[in-house]
Amino acid sequence: MNPRTHTRLVILHVLVITLMLVLVGRLWNLQVVNGEHYRQIASENRVRDIVVPAVRGQILDVYGRPLVHNRVALVVSVDRTTLMRQRDRGRAVLTRLAAVLGTTRTALEQKTRLCGPTVSRPCWPGSPFQPIPVEDKTDPKAALQIMERREDFPGVSAQLQSVRDYPRTEGAVAAQTLGYLQPLTQEELDRRTGLKVTGFSGVDLVGRDGLEAAYDADLRGRSGVRKVKVDAQGRVTGIAVEEPSVPGSHLVTSIDAKVQAAVERAIAGAVAEARKQGKKGSSAAGVVLDVQTGRVVALASLPTYDPAVWIGGISQQEYVRLLGKSQGEPLISRAIAGQFAPGSTFKISSLAAAVADGYPLNGIYPCPGSYSVGGRAFTNFRGVGHGMINLHKALVVSCDTIFYKFAYEQWLRDGGNNPGKAPKDPMVRTARKFGFGDQTGIDLPGESPGRIPDRAWKQAYWEATRKADCKAAKTGYPEIARTDPKRNDYMKKLAHENCVEGFKWHAAESVNLSVGQGNVLVTPLQLARAYAAVANGGKLVTPRLGLAVIRPDGTVVRRIEPPKPRKLDVDPKVLAYMRNALAKVPSEGTAGGAFGEFDLKKVAVAGKTGTAEVWGKDDTAWFASYAPADKPRFAIVAMVTEAGTGGAISAPAVRQIYEAIYGMKDGKPALPGGRLPDKLPKVRPDGTVDLSAAP
Repeated sequence: MNPRTHTRLVILHVLVITLMLVLVGRLWNLQVVNGEHYRQIASENRVRDIVVPAVRGQILDVYGRPLVHNRVALVVSVDRTTLMRQRDRGRAVLTRLAAVLGTTRTALEQKTRLCGPTVSRPCWPGSPFQPIPVEDKTDPKAALQIMERREDFPGVSAQLQSVRDYPRTEGAVAAQTLGYLQPLTQEELDRRTGLKVTGFSGVDLVGRDGLEAAYDADLRGRSGVRKVKVDAQGRVTGIAVEEPSVPGSHLVTSIDAKVQAAVERAIAGAVAEARKQGKKGSSAAGVVLDVQTGRVVALASLPTYDPAVWIGGISQQEYVRLLGKSQGEPLISRAIAGQFAPGSTFKISSLAAAVADGYPLNGIYPCPGSYSVGGRAFTNFRGVGHGMINLHKALVVSCDTIFYKFAYEQWLRDGGNNPGKAPKDPMVRTARKFGFGDQTGIDLPGESPGRIPDRAWKQAYWEATRKADCKAAKTGYPEIARTDPKRNDYMKKLAHENCVEGFKWHAAESVNLSVGQGNVLVTPLQLARAYAAVANGGKLVTPRLGLAVIRPDGTVVRRIEPPKPRKLDVDPKVLAYMRNALAKVPSEGTAGGAFGEFDLKKVAVAGKTGTAEVWGKDDTAWFASYAPADKPRFAIVAMVTEAGTGGAISAPAVRQIYEAIYGMKDGKPALPGGRLPDKLPKVRPDGTVDLSAAP
């Protein structure tokens, strides 16, 4: 044999033997050394973990009637990660799915794309690794077709699951109070390490606003896990292990659905009446509060929306409507987050401040048609004077000039524009005692604090706006000048004044504060709480919507007790004096026209009208009240912006609410006995609610 050939054969034998040894070594490593590891992986390839979503608890009214509940629906979801791994990024799958669901591939692509700053709705705001629901009203035949042809629909599932539903019980919507659900974002999932990611879509939803957010932990429940066996094609062949989910608890609230509906109708009617009178009537709010306990019976806001828009993906048009100022920002609750000048309803605070500052409670004071401060005339409504009157009549007829006098004289005693180190500011301090300028502590997110301006606020505001005011003092406001030169001249003059001495607390600001004007801002809930404090003798309650958390089997998890009321630091004699005066407003005062046909002998109403001027807009109409006047139970406030006077617009709305509560028109009171029920609604062991006690 040729020596060269022999050498080549030896090399070839050595190479073959080496390869064989490597192969044997690899097999030994796979089957012996790491055999257990790979056996486990192989087993996992045949078993899939499916997180079973928990049924979310219901939100119930005080009698157990559902405000939010669940419906069972066939939900089709798409696993975006699976689609993105396909060569065509899932286009073929979505095309087939669209044909089955009766929609278009474009519509499905929009629902499954991720939300971002430049992406319009519909889009997916949750984690990209969660299956995305694309249809929650699936026809059973379509769902069966998807499940039977799994090979044609990789990454698509169709499952029965619970979907949030809003039944509008007794006509009540309460959208801003109830809130809404949205998926968890990936960032939230990363933070919530203890929260499992579902294979469907329901358990990943969390409360984003309202009661859904405030009591999310109670309502959500706990997910279960089902380990299912699957074949090579991903078809389920059996169940290996199952850990059942734990449904969420029900939240019982102090809301009464009938009263809630009545408030919503009343403020909608007030807006319609304002528009009928040629006003804009842009927004409104209504509050019903138990003056003794702080329980919130109703909370309404306009403009409103249908909370069901969040289910199944919201359109860009609807999303813009919810957030856009042009549509009135219906997502915002005017009742707790809207801030408005309260007008004459604020006089309960100013009267208490004047008496605390030394003015006699039973004194007689002049009520001219106007009062001059620094050469500027501050007038009563329509310039009408009432001669020499007491403080009782000052509230009944809503005399402004008496309060102007109090505020101006107090401002002078504090040193005017050059106060000492510790000005008394009695109007400011008393307003804060009534809870104005601070959150009430209601169990809802997003509450606004309102504003009680003072010297410190003025200084801070001047520092923040001085540069802009100084510029406007020179250039004016071109956009205003084009349409209203006179207003531009006035605004330019005002900007110059603010530039030069905007840090000074002028007499006009004290005068405006005394009648709830100028920079004073309150929320309707704050005002209701203040009137409740007058009504109950000086207890500043903390509003509460939550009444109890109850398991689906009827077990009471906990009762939700309002915090202990804070004592209102106002002389009880002053509160009693104001109660006597406020009780005459609906019969002899500024609300007389609204309550002319109301049986005040059956239900005595006490209250105060307010008409707050707003620069460049129609007045904000208020009526703040409580009833029965002799044994107060409920404080009711109605507010309508750009509407006109409180006596003509808001007082009639409040009258309608009292009529509904006490059944004064049809004899069917929304609250029998004029009070909330003492007992919690009964949830039966099978999960249903006993509604036999509901009126």
